[in-house]
Amino acid sequence: MYRWCKLSIDETQPASFHYAIGQRLAPLRDEGVLIAGSGNLVHNLHTYAWGRHAMEPFDWAVRFEEKAREMILAGEHQPLVAYEKLGRDALLSIPTPDHYLPLLYVLATRQPDDPISFPIEGVDGGSISMLTVRVG
Repeated sequence: MYRWCKLSIDETQPASFHYAIGQRLAPLRDEGVLIAGSGNLVHNLHTYAWGRHAMEPFDWAVRFEEKAREMILAGEHQPLVAYEKLGRDALLSIPTPDHYLPLLYVLATRQPDDPISFPIEGVDGGSISMLTVRVG
């Protein structure tokens, strides 16, 4: 049986703060607690195709998602924590951190032998990544 507790995100704190909380929550997985984060890796509503025809993903959204996916698979979390340093693609993909930070909580719970999978993929409206990251 799974237990859960909802957390609020303090977006005034740096990404490293949120990753550190995720690390502190990681032992709860061994107690049967499901740790889920809800957000979007790429979430730029300023460029979203509201009500327009189906739109191809922006190049910067695709590049950032691919780069992030590679780092996630490699267990390279620190560049994702310091995402502001990843360049223009990251800054366009994450203009505000509120939808990105839940990913850091989930990544911080990963143990060395945990598999990573991406059960849902795709970009909606050109600038919203629907990528789902599963740890374990």
